[in-house]
Amino acid sequence: MAIKFQYNKTSLTNLGKQLKIRRNALPTLKNKESALRFSALAARKKSEALERELRTRMAEYDYLAALWNEFDPGLIKITGVDLATVKIAGVACPELREVFYELAQFNAFAAPAWYADGVRILKELTRLGLESEVSLKTSRILDFQRKKTTQKVNLYEKVQIPGYQEAILKIKRYMEDEENLSKASSKIVKSRHELEEEEEEA
Repeated sequence: MAIKFQYNKTSLTNLGKQLKIRRNALPTLKNKESALRFSALAARKKSEALERELRTRMAEYDYLAALWNEFDPGLIKITGVDLATVKIAGVACPELREVFYELAQFNAFAAPAWYADGVRILKELTRLGLESEVSLKTSRILDFQRKKTTQKVNLYEKVQIPGYQEAILKIKRYMEDEENLSKASSKIVKSRHELEEEEEEA
């Protein structure tokens, strides 16, 4: 990325300000990047742990496999979920607050006695599955933001800061050369005047 500048004091001041902004922002960006990396990893681990727990719970209920054939699938359904937005390392992420279910009417005397347990088990398993999905989505959001922050860190560190430093150096050298040329030309003019004065006197 080529930094546009002019060879004057105003441009030098502006570049100095831009360089200072980027130097001051860099440590904050690096801290944000590491916080996002840690948070994304934690969310991914939580998702994997919930998924393992879900598989374990499902395996625990394998002995009920034959009974599930009798269970009426229309007995319970999810009507909605309450997702809140929480900030993790400055990034808005979803958090599962509540799952809403609708339970169909059934005759407790005519239906099998384990239906109530079946409803409880299904609520527990769906909650675990949804929590795992939300944690996975959170880890993806955090990972995406971490990649963007890493790009910005690299842009500042490897492109913009060195670019501004080089531009400032070029302007300073140019201004020094201009000053040296100005001094040299004034010396030449002065020595010419002195020579002319000496010739006139002679």
